[in-house]
Amino acid sequence: MSPGAGHAGHPPRTLAFVESPVQLLNTLEWAHLHGLRGARPDVLPSVPAQVRRTVAGGPPQGPHGPDLTVVVLAPTDPMTRGQLRRMAELARDEGHRVRWEEARGGATAPFHTIGGLAGSLRRADRVVMGDPFSRYVQLLLTITRAKHLVVVDDGTATMEFVAQLARGERLVRWHRKGGRPGPRDLLFGPVASSARRRLTPGGRRAVEVFSSMPVADVPEGVTVTANDFVWTRARFGPPRITKGADMVGTSLVETGVVDGDRYLEAVRSLARAHGATRYFAHRRESTQKLHRLAAETGLEIVRPDLPLELIARRGPIGRTVLSFPSTVVHTLPLALSGTGVRVAVCDIDPAWLTAHASPRAHGFLSGVTGTARDVHRLATVALT
Repeated sequence: MSPGAGHAGHPPRTLAFVESPVQLLNTLEWAHLHGLRGARPDVLPSVPAQVRRTVAGGPPQGPHGPDLTVVVLAPTDPMTRGQLRRMAELARDEGHRVRWEEARGGATAPFHTIGGLAGSLRRADRVVMGDPFSRYVQLLLTITRAKHLVVVDDGTATMEFVAQLARGERLVRWHRKGGRPGPRDLLFGPVASSARRRLTPGGRRAVEVFSSMPVADVPEGVTVTANDFVWTRARFGPPRITKGADMVGTSLVETGVVDGDRYLEAVRSLARAHGATRYFAHRRESTQKLHRLAAETGLEIVRPDLPLELIARRGPIGRTVLSFPSTVVHTLPLALSGTGVRVAVCDIDPAWLTAHASPRAHGFLSGVTGTARDVHRLATVALT
């Protein structure tokens, strides 16, 4: 049996694990590209009528129901949970099965979640994951026997995952790299090592990376499939374009990479220079920081209820979208292809970094910007 193929008599049993709205969005993009069928007609009743798209006839419905089951390992952050619930609605409207797990709902929740998923994991032919750095996902990988593993985009982390896999390194998020492993890292070490081995192709095991990010030094045996946001463009928009500029927020302050005061100054200078009026907050940005941004910059703070790619495609959106180095400088040009919207990115000045930032933070962020296609690069803003 070829990797990912189902046993005789049933389609491949595909199990996807997601922990963020973007991971679920990219799982839907992957399913669309690979022709995974839902159990219901191809309509989106929960999407506003002006942005619905119906494919004539819809995909043929097999007797086995959905090909894909999405397991949401729900986080505790309210903003992320809200976006995930909206994305789960879209996944169900596509006909996919969605299983919501309160994976972090108390001390015993992980045991109940893993125990409840063990049978499905052992039966799955394909496992899709949005975050190979997640300890939860790494633990689940020790249970599965699937011969086809798929990593869908979780933003810029995908670039680092592929590079670490190629170098045979332990899987560590880029903004934590350079620090010493803590006690929990050491305790979890054997599980992380097992996950890395499983994510390394070999024998009959196939590994696919589905990404809109540029990935270099791809390990032998890993298949990289381009995510061009075909599903997003088919289902949403085209958007109404406004004359002004919009700004995209980042969680670099929250992750300890960029100093909060410097970030606020940079946002204020960039908004003034380009006439930005709205600030689309990242789901991880703190309420305190956003209140301060609104008070000191005059920007309207928007907390999206869906990933920005869908919000922008639905519109209205500014003719120029301003961003610091982040995933959206790669994804928005694809989602907004053909609309005339310009995505502009401002580099991070090394002076903005905190003393606790990873030694390779600036190089990584510069690489995120430098490898982006179809974006306009702005000079680093001068801070007063």
